[in-house]
Amino acid sequence: MGQLALLNANVLDVEAGELIGERTVRIDGGHIAEIGSGPAPADAETIDLKGLTLMPGLVDGHVHVTAATPNFPLLNTWSPTYVTARAGQILDDMLMRGFTTVRDAGGADHGLARAVEEGWLRGPRILFAGKALSQTGGHGDMRGPGQDSFEGCFCCAGLGRICDGVSEVRRAARDEIRKGATQIKIMASGGVSSPTDRIDSTQFSLEEIRAVVEEADAANIYVMAHAYTARAIERLLACGVRTIEHGNLLEASTCQAFLTHGGYLVPTLSTYHAIAREGVAAGMPKAMVDTVYEVLDAGTRALDMAHAAGVPMVYGTDLLGDMHVHQLNEFALRAGIVGNADLLRSATCTAAEAFGRASEFGVVRAGARADLLAVDGNPLDDLGVLQAPETHLKLILQGGTVVKRAL
Repeated sequence: MGQLALLNANVLDVEAGELIGERTVRIDGGHIAEIGSGPAPADAETIDLKGLTLMPGLVDGHVHVTAATPNFPLLNTWSPTYVTARAGQILDDMLMRGFTTVRDAGGADHGLARAVEEGWLRGPRILFAGKALSQTGGHGDMRGPGQDSFEGCFCCAGLGRICDGVSEVRRAARDEIRKGATQIKIMASGGVSSPTDRIDSTQFSLEEIRAVVEEADAANIYVMAHAYTARAIERLLACGVRTIEHGNLLEASTCQAFLTHGGYLVPTLSTYHAIAREGVAAGMPKAMVDTVYEVLDAGTRALDMAHAAGVPMVYGTDLLGDMHVHQLNEFALRAGIVGNADLLRSATCTAAEAFGRASEFGVVRAGARADLLAVDGNPLDDLGVLQAPETHLKLILQGGTVVKRAL
């Protein structure tokens, strides 16, 4: 991989929330080598951005790239090779929207991440949890009330695996770590897309949660947890879980718990709005779609409460099936509450920090991965330039490689 120099790039410092002016950005070996004002090296390929805004590639902190259908019981029956083919299109579309890194919250594995890394599939880099851990009857248990059989086939296309008791939970966490998981996901409360659990339930005992956190910590990774209610979230944070997914039913005391324990919230407003409008048409059972209204409006109130309290938040979407097309709508749904600079940070540097990868990506800085976007406009003033990539997104670099060039 040769050197690449981006000329006249109006660099966006997302951490400071300001444009620092036109610079020459030199890229070597897939990373940003230098940001300066001098000429490009004589042997470097050059791209003149002519004042376009250069910013970090976007990060989606909660995706399911193998969820080509929102009908999870059906997904469990699909061939893994068929699901991979469907995931390839989902990944390619994500990259073309400007997402250069995604964190998969259940379903993607080492093979899919490797296929992207080696170029066999085109898409964002995948940070993957493997199979999400669920207790029997929990949010990852897709059996209906009258279905008893479950053989625990962990090579299937489903998003989760069932484990009960401290020893089983430890073994499941160790197995996902063995397979390369970059974080462990646990289902720690009820949800809107599972057939038998209640949204207000807590799942896994404190001893089981602590066991997963201990195993992740021993491997120098962390735990992300699906949770809705204040009761579920506060017990998770106290046990050392780092990121809470959704959090629609949190309370004021929950916000303080995030600050006390150093946790991050990953709201996913776009999925509830999409499911309410399109869930049945996309293949989701109507009974499950109806449950979304229990958390739809609450999600906006939770976002407002968390933002006012200073809880650090990460951009996430949790979209399923055909509803993946709404991935950029999360910006619009949060914009009335969260300012543009904070929203940009949630989808760049704050996400990297939450994942334990600060300065690795999510910034335009020497030493960071050259995952970069050039956009026509200033997203600090108008987030619409990110929500219309077909119009405003002119250049995408992933690891220093040009994947879109429409200058």
